[in-house]
Amino acid sequence: MRSIGKPETKASRIGPPATTPEARENQMISLAVDLAEKQLANGTASSQVITHYLKLGSTKERIEKEILEKQKDLIVAKTESIQSAKRVEELYINALNAMREYTGSQGGDGD
Repeated sequence: MRSIGKPETKASRIGPPATTPEARENQMISLAVDLAEKQLANGTASSQVITHYLKLGSTKERIEKEILEKQKDLIVAKTESIQSAKRVEELYINALNAMREYTGSQGGDGD
């Protein structure tokens, strides 16, 4: 039998238990990436793992990632623009109401 050395405990590798589903998912992803890295380093990675990381490094993948980031920025800008337009509309309404009150235009006896 080969001696591999002191095995790492789960607690020392993962950290404290996840408190949310998202945190648990991130832990699992981290473990999977660590395992893939070890497999690639020692030559035991499957063709699927190798292909996955080759695709991540491709020009096409980088461009697609950049496009997704730009689309995200565009969505954020559109959302901010819509919120700003709503605030401007509220300001116009408030200004018109204030002018009506100031001019005494209450409707009714305007002869």
